[in-house]
Amino acid sequence: MTETHWPVLELRHYTLRPDTRDIMVELFDRELLDPQEALGARILGQFRDEDDPNRWVWLRAFTTMASRLEVLKGFYLESETWRTHAAAARATMVDTSDVLLLRPLPGAELPMLDTRPGREATALPPGRLQATVYHPDVPIDEFADFFDHGMVPVLRSVGIEPLGRYETEPAPNDFSQLPIREGETVFVWFTRFRDADERVRKLTALSRNPLWRNDIRPHLDKLLATSEAVLRLAPTARSALR
Repeated sequence: MTETHWPVLELRHYTLRPDTRDIMVELFDRELLDPQEALGARILGQFRDEDDPNRWVWLRAFTTMASRLEVLKGFYLESETWRTHAAAARATMVDTSDVLLLRPLPGAELPMLDTRPGREATALPPGRLQATVYHPDVPIDEFADFFDHGMVPVLRSVGIEPLGRYETEPAPNDFSQLPIREGETVFVWFTRFRDADERVRKLTALSRNPLWRNDIRPHLDKLLATSEAVLRLAPTARSALR
């Protein structure tokens, strides 16, 4: 683990043209990942959305909002990498605006792994990441308190460990070339499963837990403005989170 903190996180969820996701994954892992990190970003992970063959998700972190602006300018406006590969990347894309700008809750930042497979890696890891996006209908501090003291003990009782917890970063998006979702307040938490089978076992156990079913889940529903969005994510060959 690294000691550097990366408290600005983009959760980027792209819609791609049919049958182009593997093209995008290969291009990103081979050509687009390392140059961004060389400029000062941290690519935590990139994933195939298991529920939509035309969706691709990636996580990009920065040390500050000012650093984010400099990295994005350097990569998208000034780098030879983007000039060379932008056309190929854009040819896969339908919509890239489903992006949440986030900051971690105190002590709840995702782990930043120091190593990842090299750019020629092709083996897919068995692990699965899951991101759950809530739109609380109560102040975020109240919702976070319920999550930590009501939900987490039950999650842990069935072996589900929150890996990171985030809320909306309120700073304005100062790189307008890459739009984000604005005007909404979210709470996002991440967890990891060893593989897809473990995910099924643990989520089934959660759904059958009496405390979850009779108390926590009904109370959670009362705190939400809309139903949550659950992203079931399969890491690519070079994803750091796996």
